[in-house]
Amino acid sequence: MMESIIPLLEQAQAATSAIKTFPDAQKQQLLQQLATRLRENAGAIIAANRQDLERMPDTDPKKDRLLLNETRIQQLANSLLDIAQLPDPSNQLLSEKRLDNGLLVQKRTAPLGVVGVIYESRPNVTVDVAALCIRSGNVCVLRGGSDAFYTNTCLVGIIQDVLAAYKLPVATVQLLPTNRDLVMELLTAVKYVDIIIPRGSQQLINFVRDNARVPVIETGAGVCHTYVEQTADLQQAAAIVTNAKVTRPSVCNSLDTVLVDSAVAADFLPLLAPSLQAYNVEIFADDTAYPILEKAGYPSLQHATPDDFGREFLDFKCSVKVVSGLGEALAHIRHYSSKHSEAIVSANTAVSTRFMNEVDAAAVYVNASTRFTDGGVFGLGAEIGISTQKLHARGPFALEKLVTEKWLIYGNGQVR
Repeated sequence: MMESIIPLLEQAQAATSAIKTFPDAQKQQLLQQLATRLRENAGAIIAANRQDLERMPDTDPKKDRLLLNETRIQQLANSLLDIAQLPDPSNQLLSEKRLDNGLLVQKRTAPLGVVGVIYESRPNVTVDVAALCIRSGNVCVLRGGSDAFYTNTCLVGIIQDVLAAYKLPVATVQLLPTNRDLVMELLTAVKYVDIIIPRGSQQLINFVRDNARVPVIETGAGVCHTYVEQTADLQQAAAIVTNAKVTRPSVCNSLDTVLVDSAVAADFLPLLAPSLQAYNVEIFADDTAYPILEKAGYPSLQHATPDDFGREFLDFKCSVKVVSGLGEALAHIRHYSSKHSEAIVSANTAVSTRFMNEVDAAAVYVNASTRFTDGGVFGLGAEIGISTQKLHARGPFALEKLVTEKWLIYGNGQVR
């Protein structure tokens, strides 16, 4: 068992020189080659993934996020090709001016350096982060969860083979051991790691934020609400709520709580019930919603407790609360939101505009599903996660945000 990851972090720091000066065209070719290698090695990847899947019970909602199949591997390869076509965000000229004393002052973008990512159960993150860091001239150290150990090991092996073929240090992308006792060493390695990004449960994010000395960008858990306002097209609202809940409930942009205006609750909830029932969604309903759904014959119905609001279900489960109007809906979201993605379904422009202006979240929707919060969907390429904080990056944390700023000053003997 490894006693320290410092030697690995030293190698990562040393690798920054090579990747930050690697030509743009060659970075594009490298990612295109990596896409080809993923497709060619799909069988090996699926076999490694199967080893991880066999260790996880079928009842675990994270199992869907762990799964890699032919379709998902093809999607990963396509994502690499998309990233390759995006402009390199590093070394971009942001401003330039010549001072009275003759100094030429430029501000340019520069790679962050060594990016540490801690994540759970999602082997696609391994490929996405590696590709985004390579494209932007960064090095990454990846600490995946033990439940994806075999898959991540296989993927990083393929990535490192391609790096070596392009004469780049294999330490440009490294997979760290899953030993829990080494996590603190990563979080406090201020000499070697420039930024830490946690991606996973709220428990993981809280632990990283509370213990890190390295700067942290949170890609937060998603407690996502959809408010069905009294002027909403109820058929449209039912379709939006259903999509947000059932298409992929294990991801962070899926719906957790439905807020329903009291003026339309008696009409809307029986309309919504069949589409959720088709997916066996378990509903935790408040005292007003419960009898309406019970009368509608909803089978998987529970009385909501206070803990069922502000809860990220990551499963075929959701809570329902009836509210007196926009004011109560806004107050509920303000109290329980994780500031990820929030939505309103309404035909009232004034109401929806107020909702958009007052809700404090990375993504706010009118008459659309929260499932669209995604770097690829927004045209940013793959993402590291959805940032719910406000400094440096908010929303899809993608290629364009993997840089910082650097001032370059050209002189001719000036002294102060």
